[in-house]
Amino acid sequence: MADTPFDCYQVEPGTKVSLARHPTRDDAAFHGTKEEGMARLADTCLDIADLQDRLFGESEQKLLVILQAMDAGGKDSTVRDVFKETNPMGVRAVAFGEPSTNELAHDFLWRIHQHVPAAGQIAIFNRSHYEDVLIVRVRNLVARNRWRRRFRHIVEFEQMLHDEGVTICKFFLHISKEEQRRQLQKRLDDPRKRWKFDPADLPPRSRWDAYMTAYEEAITETARLHAPWYIIPADRRWYRKLAVAEIVAQTLREMDPRYPPPAEGIDDIVIPD
Repeated sequence: MADTPFDCYQVEPGTKVSLARHPTRDDAAFHGTKEEGMARLADTCLDIADLQDRLFGESEQKLLVILQAMDAGGKDSTVRDVFKETNPMGVRAVAFGEPSTNELAHDFLWRIHQHVPAAGQIAIFNRSHYEDVLIVRVRNLVARNRWRRRFRHIVEFEQMLHDEGVTICKFFLHISKEEQRRQLQKRLDDPRKRWKFDPADLPPRSRWDAYMTAYEEAITETARLHAPWYIIPADRRWYRKLAVAEIVAQTLREMDPRYPPPAEGIDDIVIPD
């Protein structure tokens, strides 16, 4: 299978990630205009829908898409626009917020494992088990030796999923602090979006560098060929969506799902009036 130009955003396993070296605004994989990019996105979304229909019909393989980002990084709109043409019977998005009391009573992967995709399904995680090496680290919610052990747990968990037939692709939507400020301000200024603004989104801005360090180490420690990380420039929304869509489409092409054969003896059947 041919690679997509957007593979340039894939993190090579074993390399130490420095987010300062990864642009938040880029055109390395697509040099066209916004209008051309939106047209290509529309075509790619149709490709994803076709491939997802085959995956659903085949009912053997599974795809897990993980989206991580700072607040206002574009997770919600990426889910909405990249998968908008797909059959909702075979695609499920899960948003992982603050864990409940019951979830906290279990190991940190317990709530995650319940939502991994079944055969023929695509699951999209809006935030994920990575919160348990990110926010808990920055806010000192658990001891350092505890969250550090979780890197190994995550690698082993994703290896197990891969061994059980789950294809994994992980995206960090890399937004700049200035672009985040603009997006948060837009929520405040638009009466239709003010409900989306949460004052709790503001304190993480004061810990921006700590979050970048946490993301750098999380990506460095867990990037694997069978569970790749992609650092996607996210300051331009259309480019971010196009990049994710192209990578998801190429991943599905490499999975090569096939419709199952039809039942025998149906060639001469004619449905009566």
